[in-house]
Parts: sequence; structure tokens; C-alpha cells
Amino acid sequence: MTSTQTAATRRHRLRPALRPALALGLAAFTALSLTAVPAGTAHAQEKRLKAWGNNRSGQLGDGTWTDFRTTSTTVLGLTSAEVEKIAAGGGGSTIGHGLALLKDRTVMSWGANSSGQLGDGSVFSHNAPGQVVNLSDARDVAAGGWHSLALLADQTVVAWGRNNYGQLGNGTNSDSSVPVRVEGLNKVVAIAAGLNHSIALREDGTVWAWGYNINGQLGDGTSASRNVPAPVGGLTGVTKIAAGCNHNLALVGPPSGGTKPTSGNAVKAWGYNATGQLGDNSTINRYTPVDTQGIWLGGVSQIAAGCNHSLAVTDSDNKLKGWGQNTSGQVGDGTTDYRITPVPVPGIKGVQLVAGGREHTIVLLGDNTVRSWGANGSGQLGNGTTTESSTPVTTLTALTGVDKIAAPVGGDFSLAN
Repeated sequence: MTSTQTAATRRHRLRPALRPALALGLAAFTALSLTAVPAGTAHAQEKRLKAWGNNRSGQLGDGTWTDFRTTSTTVLGLTSAEVEKIAAGGGGSTIGHGLALLKDRTVMSWGANSSGQLGDGSVFSHNAPGQVVNLSDARDVAAGGWHSLALLADQTVVAWGRNNYGQLGNGTNSDSSVPVRVEGLNKVVAIAAGLNHSIALREDGTVWAWGYNINGQLGDGTSASRNVPAPVGGLTGVTKIAAGCNHNLALVGPPSGGTKPTSGNAVKAWGYNATGQLGDNSTINRYTPVDTQGIWLGGVSQIAAGCNHSLAVTDSDNKLKGWGQNTSGQVGDGTTDYRITPVPVPGIKGVQLVAGGREHTIVLLGDNTVRSWGANGSGQLGNGTTTESSTPVTTLTALTGVDKIAAPVGGDFSLAN
């Protein structure tokens, strides 16, 4: 939905406690939502979820359709204290949506909704958070291009949104604007969403995938899309997963109770590889997992994927390596050269969290500050400019004590809490 659409077609949705008494006057509600809270009140002093970058779909959740923000704006109605986890999705530079898992195990959503990716039973976009329906026991969330996932307390998965390639995993190819059960999947401990596919890590260390597969992103040795989960071939002992637009990463740890090998934990990758995002020293698509090149001395603690680039944090010193597409400097090595094997990101250490967007990267450092680099045409680096940077810049989050960050796999905005 664009900023030229009328207020009457923009549907705003707040959780029940924040809905006005009358269901009429939605446009008026936006104006009321933006009224400043008087300084000095308890409400004004509460920390808030923040967002910056492109906002054409309302993906910043601040009650406006302002084109973009180059510094952080406040997501309406959500205090930092009540937010357990955050996720960001998006299928293009101006398309995006956000998810927030609250401590009461409900999920809030905002932004683009043309395929029902907000899970509110409609296909109307909205620029302020509202509740995902029929969902009260979530433990984790993930957001793809136009679809969303939630991991439930019983270790099953539900999904909602676009389903043209079967990315909802419910045995159909029909979109759903409400959560539907992913078929035949249990004992799940982690989830991730790509542009048009989904993956899940089970407690036995196997990875299961479903959805779009033309580039091998399901890792089953074929290019056939699937609308129910199937195991990724030859992959066991996995401890973490990450999904890019059309590729995936998995971190394979040492055996239970064992010690780390001298070469470190193994990073595996599969799927689309035209820009080297698999890190295997090639640009050949891989239909089953391959080893990312390099010796990871001390192991790897985290992995993350942007649209066509990949990232890993080393365990021993919390430093960062990146590889893949680097058109806008999203690898962070000071160049715009594509990297088909991992390279260090200079000057970055003490990394606590890392997230990749369409063509940008953000990290949370040990001092609870945020750094970003890469594309910045919509202000997604949050440093007050629209100038891209191939080296890290300071993100102006207006927050202290940040402990969560998110970026959309195919979009141009960022979240921090």
C-alpha cells in the first residue's frame, strides 16, 4: 500500500486494550495515536520498540505512512519490557512487515498485508501494531517476504500469509490471513523464513524445509517446490539455522557432550549462490548442503543471512565475517566486491547479535550499541543520512540497553528493542 492511498483504505488495528470505544473514524485514530504523551509521565518514560528505514507499507509501525526515517521512530503501543522477540519481513525495497512476540505469548504485527502476512484475518495493511488472531502460546516468530511463522509451546509451527509456493507448509497453495498449522512437523526448536520458503530445526538436529525451491533452497537435491516440510538432505547435528532470500545457512555443532573440533563448528549452506552467498568459493547453486570455506578456529556462535549475503560470528572473540553480494557494501569489508568465501569485517568485535536485510547489515555490540552498513537509500542504517556505507556506522536508536535487533530478508528497514 502506498502513501497516495486514502485514509479510508488504510486499516489500523491495535490490540484490544488500545482500541477506541467506537469502531468508526480510523483516520482520526491515527491522528490521536500520534499525540505526544506529556513529558514526565510514567508512560513517557517507558522504553519503546524502535524502527527506522523505509515506511511505504507502514512497516515502521509508528502510525504514519512517511516514506522513510533516517533515525529511529517509535513503534506505537509496545513497551520494550513487554516485547520478548522481534522479527522483520519484506519482499522489496518498499514492502515490509514487523512482528513482535510479547511476554504474554501473543504476537503483534504491522505493515504490508496484501497476502495476509499480518495474520489478522484481512488483507489490509496498517501502520500500527495489531494482534495476530488465534495465537496465544507462541514461543518464537519469523518473517519472510510475504509470509510469517510462529513456533508454539507444543513445538509445532503455524504460518500465515502468501502461499503460492507452499511456504505455509499446510499442504495447499492458498494464501491464509490467519495462522494455519504446518503439516507433519513436531519437536521444533527454531524457525526461519526466506523470501518464499521456510525452514525449521528439530530437536534431533535435523532441518526441514518447504516452499519455493527453484534454486535448491529446500536442500532436498531437487528444484521442485513443496507445500509440506521435507528433510534437508544429509544434514544432522545442527544447532542454529538462518534463511536468506533464496539460500540457507546451518551451524553444525560438536556431538552432545563433546568438545569443539580444532577447526571449529562447521557452517553449511545451500540454495542460490550467484553472488557467492554460500561461501564455498563458487557461484554455483547447491541443491544439498555444502561447507562454507575457511577454518573457524574456536567455532562459530551465530549465523545470519541477508537477501544475498551471509554472516557469522566467531565464538572465541565475537568477531564477524561476511560473504556474498556486496553491491552496497553490505559485507562490511570496505569494498563493494562480491566475496565468494568469508572475509573479516574490520573494526567490529564484541558482536552479540547480527541481522541481514535486503542489502544492509546491522549488529548489536557488547556495549549495547548498534552499528550498520550497506545500502541506505531509505535510511535503513539509521545514522541520519541516506548515504550507503561499506564500513560500519553508528545507528542512532535513541535507546539504551538494546538487546534485540531485526532486519527483513528482502526489505529496507530495521528494528531494535
